Amino acid sequence: MALTDIVKAYDVRGLVDGQLTEEVVRAHMHEVNLGAVTRYEADNMRVLNFILHDSLGGGGSASLKTDAQGKTHGLGVLRLELDVPDEVLEATPAPE
Repeated sequence: MALTDIVKAYDVRGLVDGQLTEEVVRAHMHEVNLGAVTRYEADNMRVLNFILHDSLGGGGSASLKTDAQGKTHGLGVLRLELDVPDEVLEATPAPE
């Protein structure tokens, strides 16, 4: 199962890189993922991609889970809370 986090603001990328680790994602997704988590970075696209190695029970047609492709896993990661210092929030422009 792959989860992708797209960081739109370059100035917070370092903050996200430091806090959104394999260990943090694994702990947050522990109820649906029984295996390891691997993080891949695509800096040119500002993307962090997480592979959850044992979350779909085989995946696709091999899985008995109602979400056999893991589409809702990404929503689960969106609920993960990170500590963002006030100065970063103040310096980050609001979305247009």
